[in-house]
Amino acid sequence: MTMLGTFIKPMHPEGRRFVAIFAAISVALFFLSTFLGWIGIGLTVWCYYFFRDPKRTTPERDGLIISPADGIVSLIEKAVPPPELGMADAPLTRVSVFMNVFNCHVNRAPIAGRIAAVAYRPGKFFNASLDKASIDNERNSLCIEMADGRQIAVVQIAGLVARRIVCFVAPDATLQTGERFGLIRFGSRVDVYLPDGVAPLVAVGQGMIAGETVLADLTSTEAPRTGRTA
Repeated sequence: MTMLGTFIKPMHPEGRRFVAIFAAISVALFFLSTFLGWIGIGLTVWCYYFFRDPKRTTPERDGLIISPADGIVSLIEKAVPPPELGMADAPLTRVSVFMNVFNCHVNRAPIAGRIAAVAYRPGKFFNASLDKASIDNERNSLCIEMADGRQIAVVQIAGLVARRIVCFVAPDATLQTGERFGLIRFGSRVDVYLPDGVAPLVAVGQGMIAGETVLADLTSTEAPRTGRTA
């Protein structure tokens, strides 16, 4: 990777009109005040950075479940998948990845499989790091069915600032591990419901990279991990 490539990343097409709006406002602000104009330029750069869509190298081995989002693991707990997906109502291990406004917000498939269901549900806009966000906030849920018939739920959740969930896939589509399936604008969270008996290989507070960080392993018998801050 070149030095330029380290700092300048491709931008997802979803961000083009937002960057254009920010840039136009910045130009208008320069007519009012140079100081305000430069603030606008800074916000335009931030908007471009928010919609960045860098290439990722996804680990390839049967059974690996990869993080669907950049951010921090905010919660690991037992919970029932969203009822609108039509999955079993037994509690599963839910791993929540919280994305702040500086994280890359392009979401990627945690594992390969067929999209068995896609369900959108409107809701509120509580802080996405809170537990109640999984229940009360606006969300878009996917059920991914693997080759062996087991299912994984992936839920995009809008946050305090986020006001738009974008999903690129439809039922019966096939996804590869690490493939882009959507994004959420301006701060949010993604929940992954692991199959029964599968333990997460991450800890609360751990940093995650979408499409790269191993979240769990279907073939592993390792106990759930704990973490410490060094």
